[in-house]
Amino acid sequence: MKIHVLGTDTVNQIAAGEVIERPSSMVKELVENAIDAHATQITVEIRGGGIEYLRVSDNGDGIGDLRGIISKLDYLKELGIDVIWLSPVYRSPNDDNGYDISDYEDIMEEFGTMEDFDELLKEAHNRGIKIVMDLVVNHSSDEHAWFMESRKDRENPKRDFYIWRKGRKLNEVSPEEQACLASDAVEYQGEKLLPPNNWGSYFSGSAWVFDEKTGEFYLHLFSKKQPDLNWENEAVRKEVFEMMSRWCEKGIDGFRMDVISLISKPKGLPNQPIPKGAVYGDSGAACANGPKVHTYLQEMNEKVLSRYDIMTVGETAGVTLEEAKRYANSEGTELNMVFQFEHMDLDGSKKHGFKWATEKMPLVPLKKNLAKWQNGLHDLAWNSLYLCNHDQPRIVSRLGEESGRLRERSAKCIATFLHMMQGTPYIYQGEELGMVNYPFSALSEFRDLESINAFSELTEKLHLSMEELFPLIAHKSRDNARTPMQWDDTKEAGFTSGKPWINVNPNYKEINAKEELGRADSVFHYYQKLIQLRHQSELIVYGDFHLLEEEDPDLFIYERSLGKKKLLCVCNVSENTRSYSIPEEFRCGKVLIRNVEGQDAFSGELAPYEAFVLEV
Repeated sequence: MKIHVLGTDTVNQIAAGEVIERPSSMVKELVENAIDAHATQITVEIRGGGIEYLRVSDNGDGIGDLRGIISKLDYLKELGIDVIWLSPVYRSPNDDNGYDISDYEDIMEEFGTMEDFDELLKEAHNRGIKIVMDLVVNHSSDEHAWFMESRKDRENPKRDFYIWRKGRKLNEVSPEEQACLASDAVEYQGEKLLPPNNWGSYFSGSAWVFDEKTGEFYLHLFSKKQPDLNWENEAVRKEVFEMMSRWCEKGIDGFRMDVISLISKPKGLPNQPIPKGAVYGDSGAACANGPKVHTYLQEMNEKVLSRYDIMTVGETAGVTLEEAKRYANSEGTELNMVFQFEHMDLDGSKKHGFKWATEKMPLVPLKKNLAKWQNGLHDLAWNSLYLCNHDQPRIVSRLGEESGRLRERSAKCIATFLHMMQGTPYIYQGEELGMVNYPFSALSEFRDLESINAFSELTEKLHLSMEELFPLIAHKSRDNARTPMQWDDTKEAGFTSGKPWINVNPNYKEINAKEELGRADSVFHYYQKLIQLRHQSELIVYGDFHLLEEEDPDLFIYERSLGKKKLLCVCNVSENTRSYSIPEEFRCGKVLIRNVEGQDAFSGELAPYEAFVLEV
């Protein structure tokens, strides 16, 4: 007997004790327990009189899971995407949203089981959708078996899997450094010890943690629970490559490689200059594109990547144009493409540790930077096109309008200039709906470790008031991107039957997938059309790029060309009505897409956030 997905009536009958046929008594007990846990969809499979499994697709825990993704594959198919990039789903204590992995070959209990993952892979492939895993191998969790062995004693075979160093005696450092690192000093065997260097963690505080048992510090560029792996150790690389191969054998379609540019540390781990407004030296700058990173990636390519038909993209903080040509070279010796971050940092502020600011992203530097990467990698490497991800606030809030009639138009405008460039576009969940930042009003609403730590560090060490600091962190917090997907206008935006792990944006009544699927002029359907255009046009995919109106603070306009075909992308990325004269050769062009219906593309006047694309 197979009960696939029990409907409401059946669930109610079971809950009321009305199903009495065997083996229903066993089913009844299991389902009752699931109902007590707020389940809304339940799958029970019974074979040969024995209960094979009970599956709960919404257990009311407020956490998205693999079964939830499976249930939305048709939505993604309708949108037209080709690949799903999964944030980490591995077993993890979840200190940093799964980027602290305790077992690379198991699934986090909250997300489901390996059987659920296998079903997701199968169902995605059945729809022509590929699955890319998030590979996090700069660091592991401190609860990974490797690290638990590593910290047992200095002679443990796994000790060198991580980066351990002795502390510095207080009298070995300058008075300036003593003053700076005073709060990080530890007492050990009658001496005061400072961390091995002045590096700071990306998540605030020192990048070193003292281990009392073994009397040494371990390096963590991110959370204290994310010790950095020692890629100098051949045994580490062997373990990582073998793990990757097993995932490839399972049938996944590629890897997004988290902070992969940081895996090679500089020799001697030297102190770094302390940026203005900061407390510690910049560990990211010290480690980015380290001395052996390309050697390690070439080895990875030789032993794993080249043996499978997969795609790879590296998150490469601090990457330069020249470095990117090495990471994503056309010979295919390392990765397929990289994420660069230059354009993501344009609205930062040096005053508060660079990231924290409320200014809008300036258009002139943005388009010049994107043009630099378009032209710099053309025919040499491949671009990744993105403006949103799990680490960035919502782009509509950074560059467009958050509310009112211009929100949707600005979301479409931004999507237009991104999708008409050369490279692979990445759409972050909810971006296709024009989702915006969350209206934070209290510290208790934050869940992001980076944001929470920033409050502590910036108030205590830079003496900023909460009134000054709160709007900065509220605007740039990673939590803005991590609020639940807004599926419909029911309670908790249809994300869960329980209390979500982080608050749903209160605008879900107006911004949700159900409403946009039912409306032809929605942001969703605009993204759908942009994706269709990319699938149909070699000009959009491969054409060269030429930026126009470089210094204009409102207009983002560029040409694409391939052979005799040309495309003109015109975007007014502002609240201002602007005049623009279409070049003569495009005045008889075909309008491929536009975001203002009834507007004449050739009138010479651009409405606020108007965008259109012409082809000749």
